[in-house]
Amino acid sequence: MPRRLVATGTSDPSAVLRGLEAALAGGPALLPVAEGAPALPTPPPADVPQRVALVVETSGSTGTGKRVALSSEALLAGAAAADAALGGPGRWVLALPTHYIAGLNVLTRSIAAGTTPVAVPPGHFDPRVFADAADRLVTDRAAPHRYTSLVPVQLARVLDDERATAALAGLDAVLVGGQATPTALRERARSAGVRIVTTYGASETSGGCVYDGVPLGPVRASVDDGELLLAGPVLAEGYLGDDERTARTFTEVDGQRWYRTGDAGEVVDGRVRVTGRLDDVVISGGEKVPLGAVERIVRGFPGQEGAAVTHRASGEWGEVPVVVTDRPLDLDAVREAVGAALGRAARPADVVVVDRLPMLATGKPDRRAIRALADPAT
Repeated sequence: MPRRLVATGTSDPSAVLRGLEAALAGGPALLPVAEGAPALPTPPPADVPQRVALVVETSGSTGTGKRVALSSEALLAGAAAADAALGGPGRWVLALPTHYIAGLNVLTRSIAAGTTPVAVPPGHFDPRVFADAADRLVTDRAAPHRYTSLVPVQLARVLDDERATAALAGLDAVLVGGQATPTALRERARSAGVRIVTTYGASETSGGCVYDGVPLGPVRASVDDGELLLAGPVLAEGYLGDDERTARTFTEVDGQRWYRTGDAGEVVDGRVRVTGRLDDVVISGGEKVPLGAVERIVRGFPGQEGAAVTHRASGEWGEVPVVVTDRPLDLDAVREAVGAALGRAARPADVVVVDRLPMLATGKPDRRAIRALADPAT
């Protein structure tokens, strides 16, 4: 029997919370929709399979849009595993959009704990407003901990504000994910007394399911031909209306269902290390250059936590890396650091400084818009 799918705008996080609570209890499935965001090419269905409780639309930073279908069981399994890893249930500051899986995770964990998150108003992230929200967190015996979830750019902004930093340091854990967190930013946060937990996951895994490199309780990680695979009860049902993509992305081996992440990585002694996207490689002067590796080095420079590395066409080299940032950066210093670590072909050809980096509503860099800034001919 199909289940009705209800679209809910995310400008009011409390409405999304109510819709998700109803969906987890067996009511209509929820589709959170960001007002003003570009719509996917095809409209959503009126009904979904009975097992589907939540549908997350993702336009992707580089790929085509998709609708990820998640069951109540997957969402609640992720919440339970996270609570076990963090030390128990708690109350959350909601600082992420609620059409984004990390924001929806905050709501799911709050529902599971019987608490209500304190929401930072949607829109431009203000660390002072975040500090106000953190100050309003009140715990009790059933949910004694205080948590939040941020993307690296938000963490950097909080650390630029003394009062917000103090508020962050007062939390029991700060999840940081959505993209790789630069080493310098992690060290800066820990030096300020902030207990950060780096997370890795996707909408297809009900959000973060690897904490500080360790898969959560029931989650398993493996590598197939250099690609990182994840398995466990947190996996999505698949993609609505796209059986071909579902079959390509979710595969079964020896009775175990796996999600093919599309990320290059390795698993050593049970710990996961992600090295970049498999498709995030350009050929420069006949050599393969992993842009993610270049970006990690660039983000190690002071103030460059949000910098992005893309590429542009070159008549001489074929393609060359280009840094796009909203803060001045010395090209020669970057070329020297990258060349020493990755070789001559990986050295960026240019630094493009913009007023503000294009970002998706998820808090991730908008890679397509960034590429256009670096190479207007695209």
